[in-house]
Amino acid sequence: MLTRRSFRSANLSAQGTVHEWLLLSSGFSCLLLAIRMLATQTIEYIFLPWNLFLAFVPYWISLWLAKNKSIIENRKKLLVTLIAWLLFIPNSFYIITDLFHFTRVRSAPKWFDLLLIFSFAWNGILCGIVSIRRIEIITGLSERRRFSFLLIFIVMWLNAFGIYIGRFLRFNSWDVIANPFSLGEEMIDMLIHPFHKSHAWGMTFCYAIFMTFLYFTVKKLSETFTDLK
Repeated sequence: MLTRRSFRSANLSAQGTVHEWLLLSSGFSCLLLAIRMLATQTIEYIFLPWNLFLAFVPYWISLWLAKNKSIIENRKKLLVTLIAWLLFIPNSFYIITDLFHFTRVRSAPKWFDLLLIFSFAWNGILCGIVSIRRIEIITGLSERRRFSFLLIFIVMWLNAFGIYIGRFLRFNSWDVIANPFSLGEEMIDMLIHPFHKSHAWGMTFCYAIFMTFLYFTVKKLSETFTDLK
């Protein structure tokens, strides 16, 4: 079992491999978009690279944290970093909802657009999964199996809630600082009138459950292949 002290040395080569493949996969997605733009002479889906960049932000935060042992050992700095990470982690999964655009744009073959959007979404999801796994190890959560599932579900629930307020209420991570009152008003309204916001709560819980299953499935697959070695 890895601890916070052994995290950096034990995972350096693995992190490099994952990082390289993520960059290659993301580059392929951007290449697909460039081909589409040249072929159709349109800038549809131009928002995908930006959404993918936002998906990488929590990944980079967790990577930076893993390489800075002094931050990990300082509780206050670690807490601030984790709060920042928590504000941005929904961006990694938000990109799933870009599939909503699939039926609205018809200037290219459906098979191509499906691959294009899914590839961006897949890269974003991978960023989120790797980032959460890294934070789980850094904080020592992976050693507390009894609480791991519950706390990961809470993180996924916050992710799902972030996806909802981002997609339907059009807020983003920056609004926590830039527009806190409007964001707070919407959140309070959801809490006070849960039945009037049943679609919001339904989406939040469904996405939270799905992403929790997704995370633990990938995690168990990784552990299975490690055991085979």
